[in-house]
Amino acid sequence: MMETTVPRRSRAKLGTVPGDLRLEEKVEIDVDGRLVVPGELRCDGDAVIHGSVQCRSFDARDGEVRILGDLAVEQDLEADDASVAIDGTLTAGRVDVDRELRVRGPAQAGSFEVGGLLDGGSTLTTEKVSVGGRFRLAGKLSASVVEAGGAIELGDLEIERLSAGGVAHIGGGAVRRSIEVGGKFAAAGPLSFGSLEVGGLAELKEVASGGSVEIGGFFRALRDLTFTTLEIGGMGTIGGSGKGQSVEVGGRLEVGGSLELSGDLEIGGSIAVTEALTGSRAEIGGRLEARRAVFEGRVEADGAVTTREGLKGSDVELGRKSRVTGPIVGGRVRIDSKATVQDVYAREIDLGDKAEAGALYGGTVRLRDGAAAAKVVYTDMVLLGDRVRLGSPPQKVATLPEFPI
Repeated sequence: MMETTVPRRSRAKLGTVPGDLRLEEKVEIDVDGRLVVPGELRCDGDAVIHGSVQCRSFDARDGEVRILGDLAVEQDLEADDASVAIDGTLTAGRVDVDRELRVRGPAQAGSFEVGGLLDGGSTLTTEKVSVGGRFRLAGKLSASVVEAGGAIELGDLEIERLSAGGVAHIGGGAVRRSIEVGGKFAAAGPLSFGSLEVGGLAELKEVASGGSVEIGGFFRALRDLTFTTLEIGGMGTIGGSGKGQSVEVGGRLEVGGSLELSGDLEIGGSIAVTEALTGSRAEIGGRLEARRAVFEGRVEADGAVTTREGLKGSDVELGRKSRVTGPIVGGRVRIDSKATVQDVYAREIDLGDKAEAGALYGGTVRLRDGAAAAKVVYTDMVLLGDRVRLGSPPQKVATLPEFPI
């Protein structure tokens, strides 16, 4: 195929050229209408093209090419140890740039692979984006897979998977399968996702819904959050209400509304829920605060429990020296030694050594050595250890009063 060459350090005016076009180092091209290259456009070094370009393939090497217009490449755009800047739109079959690619207008290609920086001023549509360094896009991104070794700054998303080695800031949208970020992740707008995994800190500023959430450090959702599983290594906050299957937090979790779980709650430190807390089972290592806490199964708490309306479980076990404010309701309630509780309602109540309680309402009630209760009301049996202190003699009744929750 015929080749047209523009020699180094020269300036030429071109329109349609036959065959291939080669631009040597430090060339400027003034475009007559539109630069049309039926074959390959090759740039060896720095080049500036003042206008729009259409070619079969584009190859830049060892420099920076700037196009002051649109670029339409029928097949591949390749830049070997080079950068490309486009003031207008970009369309290509495939894009492979070693250094930097900057596009001010909409960009579309089968795939984008950029070694350094990919900077888009408008929308980008593709199957896959892979960036070694930083990826920025002002408009909507439509893709299947998005990967960046460093940082990501994106607007609205409609993608399948997102992965960033360092930091990812997005406007919002939908990531249908997975989000994986090594450092920090933040979403400014509403977000739906398949799964979210962040090594450090994650922040969701608007309503978010998705599958599993796994955060290594700190997590903050400022509004409502729907999930399947929520795992936080450090501390977490849900500003609105939370709904999901299970929660596991190593440190502290705060919820501004209610927290509704179909599965288990496991807190190593403390949990504070402004409204109702519900679930299947609970294991609390430190402190629990809620308007009410109701679980279908077993509840274990080793620290302090504070509720206004009560704590309920099929079996409730309170650890040694634990402190409970608010009524306790259960099928079986066991209170370990030196614990302090208020009123207890259950089928079976076991108050440990030197533990103190308010009123105890149960079928079978047992107070171990040195325990104290203001009142004991029972239907079946009462068992008293040594040195038990009671505010009044135990009272046997046919029917217990109605439980508070």
